[in-house]
Amino acid sequence: MTTASLPRKRLGRTGLDVTALGHGAMEVRGPRVWRGRPITDSEASQALNGVLDAGINFIDTSYDYGMSEDFIGRFLSSRRGEYFLATKCGCHFENKGDHDDTPHIWTRDNLLHNIETSLRRMKTDHVDLWQLHNPTVAAVEGGDLVKVLEEVKKSGKTRWIGISSTFPDLTTFLSWGVFDAFQIPYSALERKHEKVISDVAKAGAGTIIRGGVARGAPGDAGLGKEERWQIWDKAKLAELCEPGESRTTFLLRFTLSHPDLHTTIVGTINPGHLADNVKTARKGPLAPKVYEEAKRRLAAAGEKP
Repeated sequence: MTTASLPRKRLGRTGLDVTALGHGAMEVRGPRVWRGRPITDSEASQALNGVLDAGINFIDTSYDYGMSEDFIGRFLSSRRGEYFLATKCGCHFENKGDHDDTPHIWTRDNLLHNIETSLRRMKTDHVDLWQLHNPTVAAVEGGDLVKVLEEVKKSGKTRWIGISSTFPDLTTFLSWGVFDAFQIPYSALERKHEKVISDVAKAGAGTIIRGGVARGAPGDAGLGKEERWQIWDKAKLAELCEPGESRTTFLLRFTLSHPDLHTTIVGTINPGHLADNVKTARKGPLAPKVYEEAKRRLAAAGEKP
């Protein structure tokens, strides 16, 4: 797979020149977390190295993504200079016999345990972005967690600090002005954060979009929820697709059309799906008229920012 022509964006004030298509490494978590699929070492190596071979240079994972950090360390640490690495913290594993639960513990001690464990697993001395994993405002304030993030940043174990968040907490976190990047769910089928993405970018922080293809269209080998994908039919978006264009491809191009998107993390262990995503990212955003018509139809169908 050629490495040429993937568009890049500046991830806000971090200055990281990231590919607009990033990689979410949750799909290599293995079977013990959130009903993940079994995965062999060979499959994990092929999937992760395939991401870099395709020219993607931003990989996002988390302490609680099962085997993900271990696989990154085993199969990508020798290529550490080729990608920016982001992980998330606040997480904890609880062995329940046939699976692991992943509660969050919002304390200084747990965050410090998270960063040390993540670095050891991924065989690196630093991550480029360290993010709180979906806490409430009360949890962050109660644990004085921004102070912990800044302490770890000062130590050099992370270059930048961020947060994965949603409404209503997201608005407060943005007002603090302390986070260098925000990870936010967004797609044509989930538009409620559409405007705040622009607010984040205008504030100088990076925007990382998750859920940009709504886990893929059900029935097209995707894992997206039927209920969420019903809006596709209601808005008659199929009429806007180019000949041969799949629902997932259109959705990814819609996400990439957001003017203040810096990167969107899409995860897969399927080489064919990866190739399709890369091809789509190279093709780029929807034509302006198509993008505006899609938004109009979605709003008419009840899916508004």
